[in-house]
Amino acid sequence: MHTLYLSLGSNLGDRQTLVRQALRLLDERLGHLTKVSSLIETKPRGFTSSNMFINAACCLETELPPRECLHVTQQIERELGRTSKSTDGTYHDRPIDIDLLMYDDIRIDEPGLVLPHPHMQERDFVMVPLKEILPR
Repeated sequence: MHTLYLSLGSNLGDRQTLVRQALRLLDERLGHLTKVSSLIETKPRGFTSSNMFINAACCLETELPPRECLHVTQQIERELGRTSKSTDGTYHDRPIDIDLLMYDDIRIDEPGLVLPHPHMQERDFVMVPLKEILPR
């Protein structure tokens, strides 16, 4: 089994319900959820919007390899209404965003998949919930 940490965010629609639906689907399709942070509300970062975000982090145990985990999270995003990913640093409102943060202690630097997430340390909306569930 592998340990996977994820970040979730939503700033469109019923934000709390969308994050909770994503967590349920992650548990069903990726592996067993072992920890889920509190939901926090944050301002958009990297773009202007009047829609606040609900953010969370989770940890799960999975047997899937990292690339397959990415595929599953992207499928869940599409099912919950996400129609496009941010490109070239251009961010926009979204019903759900799921980012892979860490997978065991491995490092990956491939097109479309970098682990650990290269910008997580810069983002309070990621680090505050993540620190809540990291082992001490």
